Amino acid sequence: MHIRQATKTDAKTIAQLLLMAMEDIIFEFIGVSNSHEALTLLEHFTAQQKNQYSYQNCYVVEEQNRVVAAINCYDGALLESLRLPIHHYITTQYNTSFNPEDETEAGEIYIDSFAVLKSEQGKGFGTMLLKFIIKNYVYNQHKTLGLLVEENNPKAEHLYLNLGFKIVNTKFLVGKTLKHLQYTT
Repeated sequence: MHIRQATKTDAKTIAQLLLMAMEDIIFEFIGVSNSHEALTLLEHFTAQQKNQYSYQNCYVVEEQNRVVAAINCYDGALLESLRLPIHHYITTQYNTSFNPEDETEAGEIYIDSFAVLKSEQGKGFGTMLLKFIIKNYVYNQHKTLGLLVEENNPKAEHLYLNLGFKIVNTKFLVGKTLKHLQYTT
C-alpha cells in the first residue's frame, strides 16, 4: 500500500471515486439524476488544474499498482476561486442556475470528497488515508481539517469521530443537512 499525491493519469479513477462519495450532490449541481453525466463532469474536472475536483487537490492509495482510494482536499479560503470553473461549466453546459451554499471557509483544509472502491472497503485503506491526511495537515502543517458528513451516515460519522474529528456545527448543502466536523490540535 502506497499513499501519494495524485497525478493527471489518475483522473478517471479519481472521478469514479468522487462520484461514489457525492453522486446525489452532483445530480443536484447539474439538475439531472444521470450517473453518466455526473461522471463526465467529474472526469473533465479531475483532469484539469485549478478547480475543486482537480487531481492537484487529491491524494490516492495505490495497492498493487491500482488506485483503490482517493481523497480530495483543499484550502477552504480558496473555495470561491476553485468553484468558479465548475460554476461556469454547469451554467453553460446544463443551462441551470448553480449557486450552492459554501461548504467550507477560510481557516480549514476541507476534505471535499473521500471514497474507497467497494471491492476494497473494510481493508483499512480509508482509515490509513485519513490518518495520512491528518498527519500531513494537522500535525506537520498545524492546520485544521474540516469535512461534512450526512446525518444519515452513522458509519462514516463513527469513523471520523474515532479518528479524532469533533462535531462543530451543522451546514446545509443543496437541500441536505450535514454535520460539520473538524480535526485540530
